[in-house]
Amino acid sequence: MTSTVHRTCPLCEAVCGLTLTLDEGGHVTSVRGDKEDPFSKGFICPKGASLGRLDEDPDRLRKPLIREGELWREVGWEEAFAAVRAGLDGVADRRSVAIYLGNPNAHTMAGALYGAPLIKVLGTRNVYSASTADQMPKHVASGLMFGHPLAIPVPDLDRTDYLLMLGANPLDSNGSLCTAPDFPGRLKALRRRGGRLVVVDPRRTRTAALADEHVFVRPGTDAYLLFGIVHTLFEAGLVTPSHEVNGLDQVREAAKHFPPEAVSRRTGVPVEVIRRLAGELAAARTAAVYARIGTCTAEFGTLAQWLVDVLNVLTGNLDRPGGAMFAKAATESGVGRGRRPYTVGRWKSRVRGLPETNGELPVATLADEIETPGEGQVTFLLTVAGNPVLAAPHGPRLDAAFRRLDFMVSVDPYLNETTKHANVILPPPRVLQSGHYDFALLGFAVRNYTRYSPPLLPLDGQQPSEAEILARLAMIAAGMEGDLDAFVIDELLRKATETPGSGVEGRDMAELRAELEGETGTERRLDLMLRLGPYGEWAGKGDLSLRKLLDNPHGLDLGALEPRLDEVLRTASGLVELAPPPLIEDVERLRGKLAEEPPEIVLIGRRHLRSNNSWMHNVGPLVGGSNTCTLQINPADVARLGLGEQAVVRSAKGELIVPIEPTGTIMPGVVSLPHGWGHTENTQSVAADHPGVSVNALTDETTVDVPSGNAVFNGVPVSISPTGVIIAQ
Repeated sequence: MTSTVHRTCPLCEAVCGLTLTLDEGGHVTSVRGDKEDPFSKGFICPKGASLGRLDEDPDRLRKPLIREGELWREVGWEEAFAAVRAGLDGVADRRSVAIYLGNPNAHTMAGALYGAPLIKVLGTRNVYSASTADQMPKHVASGLMFGHPLAIPVPDLDRTDYLLMLGANPLDSNGSLCTAPDFPGRLKALRRRGGRLVVVDPRRTRTAALADEHVFVRPGTDAYLLFGIVHTLFEAGLVTPSHEVNGLDQVREAAKHFPPEAVSRRTGVPVEVIRRLAGELAAARTAAVYARIGTCTAEFGTLAQWLVDVLNVLTGNLDRPGGAMFAKAATESGVGRGRRPYTVGRWKSRVRGLPETNGELPVATLADEIETPGEGQVTFLLTVAGNPVLAAPHGPRLDAAFRRLDFMVSVDPYLNETTKHANVILPPPRVLQSGHYDFALLGFAVRNYTRYSPPLLPLDGQQPSEAEILARLAMIAAGMEGDLDAFVIDELLRKATETPGSGVEGRDMAELRAELEGETGTERRLDLMLRLGPYGEWAGKGDLSLRKLLDNPHGLDLGALEPRLDEVLRTASGLVELAPPPLIEDVERLRGKLAEEPPEIVLIGRRHLRSNNSWMHNVGPLVGGSNTCTLQINPADVARLGLGEQAVVRSAKGELIVPIEPTGTIMPGVVSLPHGWGHTENTQSVAADHPGVSVNALTDETTVDVPSGNAVFNGVPVSISPTGVIIAQ
C-alpha cells in the first residue's frame, strides 16, 4: 500500500513543490516535481529528487550525544538537556556566551521562529551566522537605502525585457535572495519573448552559457564596473528615476571618479562594453540588475549591492513591472514598524572593533573572541546547524579555537568538523518528520505565493521536534519553565490588538487565541501570522489562514508582484536614500584602489547544482559527476605554470594540494575551488569517501567588506605551483 503526499522542497531557496510516493513503512520510493504547484509547476532539480535519500541518511544522529573525553555516549533527552543546563550555569558572565546560526536555519520553521527568542534570552551580543559569510552586504545596502534590511527588490523575471546579472549562477544555485523555482526556464522564457540576458562573471558558468552575452570581469571589481555604468548614464543624460529620491547629486559627484576608461583598466571589461551596457539598460522598455554571492563575498560587496539598486533607480526600473520589485509575503506584518534610520555598528566586537549588523557580529572575528583573554572572552558556544569550520574564513583557525572552549552545544544531525568539538549534540528529527514553511524565502519571491507542508511522518519515540529543542534551550537559558509558543502568541496578539488599524484593534485576546488552529505551537504561530498578514482574514484583506493552506496542499498563487515602494520604505525621510553617508564614505576606499595592479592570480568560489554548502555531501546520488572538488584553471595558466594533474595553491593563510581541472570557461589569472568541502573528520561515510579540500584553509579572516563585516571569499590572492616545487615565502 503506497501513499502520495505533497510538500515544499526545503533544500535551497527555490521552494519547489514536490510529489512524494511513500510505501507502507513510510519510506520514500519516488520524488517528482509537483505539477499542480502554481509557482514551480513541476520543476525539480537533483537535490530535490534526492530528498528521500537525505531524509533517511543512515549516518544521521538519532539520539543526543554527550562527549566524555574523546568518546561519545548516547543519552536520553532529559540527560542531554540537564548537561546543557549545567554547562550554561557554569558561565559567570553571559557576555562570554556566543551563538552561531548556520545556513540551514533559513530553511526550517524552527530556525525562523525560535532563533530570535533564543538569542534574546541568552543575553549576549556575540551572535554570528552564515549571513556574514554570504549576503550581509545586500542587507546593509537595502537597510541604508530603503530603511529595512529585508526590503530587498528582486528582478521581475517573468516580465522583464532586459536582465543584467553579476556574480550569480542560478542554473546551479537555483537562485539566491531571489526565490524563483525553475530559474533556468524563466531565463529561457525571457529570451523567447525577445528579452536580453547579459551575465557578468569571471567564469563562463552554465548561466553565462545560456545568456545572450557573457562578459568576463576580474573578481572583486564589480563595484568599479557598476560605477562605470552609473558614470556613463549621467554623462549621456540617461538618468530617469521614476521616484523622488534623496542623494542624486551625491551619486553623480561620486560617479565622476569612475569613468569607463579608468574602470576598464581595473575590471578587464572593455570601455565600449561598459558604455554599451549603460545604453542598453537605459533603452530597454523594462530592465533589472541583479547580483549575488560572487559580488557579495568581495572586498567591496556592500558598494556593489548598493550600486545594483542605484542602477535600478537611475533607469526608472525600481518598483515597476518588469523591473526590480518587492514581494509581499503572506506572513509579512507591518505591526509596530515605523519610520526610522537604519544603522549599523550599534556595538562593536570586543577584539577587532568590527561593527554589528542586523544584531550580529562578523563570523570572521569569532576566533578572535574565543582566543583573546579578557572580560567577555567567549567560553561557551551554541551552534544551530551549519559547519563554520568548513564555511567560515580561515577555518583551520576556528577548528583550533573551538578546542579552547569550556563548553559547546550543537543542534545538528551530524557529527562533523564543527560538532566534534561539542560537549552535547542535540539532533533534530528527519526532514519528513518536520513541518515546512518558507518564512524568509517567500519575502524574496518573484511572484507572490504561499504554501505549508505539515509533517509527513510521526516523530520517533521521545524525539522532540526541532522547534521543541530550540524552545527548550531558550527556557533553559531564561531559567524558566513553561510554553514559549504561548508567550510569543500572547505578545503578538497584544501588539496587534493595541495597534491602530491592525484589523484586530481592540478585540479580545482570549477570543482571538481560541480561534487559532494547529497541532503544535509552531503551527498556531504560523496561523496567527497568516491571519494578521496582508492576505489574512484578521487583516480584513483576504481569507488566508493555516486551514486554507492545509486545504490547498499544492500551494496558492497570490498574484504577480505589484508596485509597493510606499509600503516598503522605512527611511526617516520616507524617500529612497540614494547616497547613504556610510556608503559614500566607503567610496573613498574604492577610489584609493582604482589604480592598483591586480594580483597575478586570484581565487574565487564555485556553486554546484548537486550541492548546497557543506551539508549535502553525504548523499550518494549528489556526489560525483560535476559535483567534485577540483581547481578550475585556464589552460594557458596550466601551460605557463608547468602544472600536471595536481597543483599546490598557496595564500597568505595556508596551502592546499588539489587536482586541477583545465577549462577555457575561466579567465586567465583566475582559479576556482568549490565551497563546503574538506570532510576529513566526521562520521558521514559518503562524505568521508569524497572528502575534497576546504577552500577556507586559504581565505583570510582578517579581510572583510568594511560596511557589513562580510567575509571575503572572492578575489583572494594566491600562488599556484606544481606539486613538489617549494616556493620561498
